[in-house]
Amino acid sequence: MSDVNDVPQADKLRQSKVDTSAAAPIDRVSFELSSRRTGMSFQRTRMSADRTLMSVIRTSLSLISFGFTIFQFFQHLNESNVLHGAKMAAGNFGLALLWLGVGMLTLGIVYHLQFMYGIRVVREEMTADGYIHGQSVFPISLTLVTAVVLLLIGIVAIVSIAFRIAPFG
Repeated sequence: MSDVNDVPQADKLRQSKVDTSAAAPIDRVSFELSSRRTGMSFQRTRMSADRTLMSVIRTSLSLISFGFTIFQFFQHLNESNVLHGAKMAAGNFGLALLWLGVGMLTLGIVYHLQFMYGIRVVREEMTADGYIHGQSVFPISLTLVTAVVLLLIGIVAIVSIAFRIAPFG
């Protein structure tokens, strides 16, 4: 077994791309376990980023649906001549909530894409240096797909309400 204070041996492991043949068997096992744990930490970080995007989706969906509901409610009151005062202010408030939800979702998607790009770059560097195995792939995020679909629905709702065209106008 190698001595814990054997600094040159540890330096050899760090400097080599994956050449652990010169190291003692226990060092190769430690290096392999560390490599696997680091690879799994990338997956955990990816899942954490997906959970963060899900919270943005949840908040944006609440804003979009609440804004749409307020707009539709006051539009029906206006059409039935129940509301005679500030009918445009309530509709504008609903439309503002729609815009806020869509804007928040857009920023959340952009942040998620930038973060995932950064994770991929670091992962590729560590794979090239031999610190982790590059066998696992990052599949497309269903959370991201859901966010983009919700963004498109929000944009359609805004356009539909603003120009009073189908399907929501």
